[in-house]
Amino acid sequence: MKLIDGKAISSEIKDELKYRVAQLKKEGKEVCLAVIQVGQDPASSVYVGNKKKACEYIGINSLAYELKEDTTEVELLQLIDKLNKDNKVNGILVQLPLPSHINEDKVIKAISPSKDVDGFHPMSVGALSIGKQGFVSCTPAGVIELLKRSNIDIEGKECVVLGRSNIVGKPMSMLLLRENGTVTICHSRTSDLKEVTKRADILVVAIGKPKFITKEYVKEGATVIDVGIHRNENNKLCGDVDFDDVKDVVSAITPVPGGVGPMTIAMLMKNCVESIERDIDFC
Repeated sequence: MKLIDGKAISSEIKDELKYRVAQLKKEGKEVCLAVIQVGQDPASSVYVGNKKKACEYIGINSLAYELKEDTTEVELLQLIDKLNKDNKVNGILVQLPLPSHINEDKVIKAISPSKDVDGFHPMSVGALSIGKQGFVSCTPAGVIELLKRSNIDIEGKECVVLGRSNIVGKPMSMLLLRENGTVTICHSRTSDLKEVTKRADILVVAIGKPKFITKEYVKEGATVIDVGIHRNENNKLCGDVDFDDVKDVVSAITPVPGGVGPMTIAMLMKNCVESIERDIDFC
């Protein structure tokens, strides 16, 4: 059984980006990411802190906007508009979830698609679905990098994605398809779920239920990618997959923590660098 080390692979990517950013600086180009957080959700604060550290390591300038919980939707949209117009800012990230009085959909659509480094804007999603250039949602993009850098072939493989969210499940299926995988999406309403997941050469699990996937769901020799992250009854981190139960059945698996998580931030950084290198423009 091969343990797919997301920490090591994300470090490799960050070192590559550090070199690219140094080269851009020699050309007089600075990469700048603006991160907006509304309120003090503890998990969000941890993520934002990790993003700042990654920017610092790679050499990306970061602007932090820590707004109060009672910031109005109008005030947030005004700040996004200002950052859209600021030529020094390459990427804009609004940390989700937002307080309930702010419409997330409206906020996502307000970010200029050319600065949408999270890959959530409808134009980014549309570009992915028709095979055009654009920003790809960071977690699914990170999963593809994990597979490629672990020398796990996708082409011609039976790929099953468990979960259909806009952030992971749907873009994940499109990226696997782009790599010539044969893709099935399943979810909580799928009949005979075990029969479907047991067909998978590559099983990507993003269902949001702790330790849901046991060995009965997994084909012998499959690669299992666990996107979930939860705290168990002992306050320890665990995923959507029961790691101890499936580890002797699989050929490769990601741990939680240390698997997909570090890749999400690495791919965000990659999107920031590509925002200046590729000069993505949907207009």
